[in-house]
Amino acid sequence: MRLTAKRVERAAEASGAAQAAALRDRAALITARKLVALPPSPVPDKLYAVIDGTGVPMTSKETAGRPGKGEDGRARTREVKLAVFVTQDKTGARGYPVRDPGSSSYIATFEPAAVFAGLVKAEGTRRGADHVRQLTVLGDGAAWIWNIASSKFPGATQIVDLYHAREHVHDLTRLLEFILLDWKDEWLAARLDDPGYGDIDGICKAARAYPLLGAKKDELDTALGYFENNAPRMRYHWFRQCGLFAGSGAVEAGCKPVIGQRLKLSGMHWTAAGADAITTLRCQQASRPEDRIWPSPHNQTPAA
Repeated sequence: MRLTAKRVERAAEASGAAQAAALRDRAALITARKLVALPPSPVPDKLYAVIDGTGVPMTSKETAGRPGKGEDGRARTREVKLAVFVTQDKTGARGYPVRDPGSSSYIATFEPAAVFAGLVKAEGTRRGADHVRQLTVLGDGAAWIWNIASSKFPGATQIVDLYHAREHVHDLTRLLEFILLDWKDEWLAARLDDPGYGDIDGICKAARAYPLLGAKKDELDTALGYFENNAPRMRYHWFRQCGLFAGSGAVEAGCKPVIGQRLKLSGMHWTAAGADAITTLRCQQASRPEDRIWPSPHNQTPAA
């Protein structure tokens, strides 16, 4: 059979929209306790929920009236929120955590964080969040991620991705480089060691040793606020002693191959409905083999 590209597009988006609706319905039933998710067998030792967001280029109609980061203040993308759940049962020879192969399951949506939170809660319940010994939520430090973690998984350990923390150390160094001058590289090298040992006070003390006024002081307070607000989530030395992941590479990798390589190619501009449908199919394709099975009826367009 030879199908036109438009026919394939319509079929894919219809299937994705049906699957997205089915997932939302299942999530609502799980969170309302009308559908009981059986615990995994065997129950894994650790379960991670790694959460992030990334922008997808949209048509001008989809971004009309939305503020953006461009010079003209207009938005050209819309954020898709993505979560991946992975398990861990062992550590490697050097004591580093090892992710269980084939344990990833992905969920994503363009809906607001409040809606996404329900999907995350349902997926966590389905993956055994109520039964594992250790539940951990990893993120880049965005407030909406910790709001979801605190409200939906109040007993979970919260960890800021170590690589994002180090990126903020680099940003802090650039802010102070007009004072540090030739000492910039030495100061940066010393500060990069601080997050590894959870010494957030050391970062703040070293930065505030330089008196700033006006706009520069406000910029410094904002930069240090990231570390001060997330200090309990940056105890990396202790996390490593407990055999926990300190990096969100699992979901970072998800944003690129699952979302970026399909929805962020050159020249692409999506409608919200089309992007949501294709994102749903991409998440299903990237998830565990048992999550790729779709037994729901009426998931195909009737034959002509």
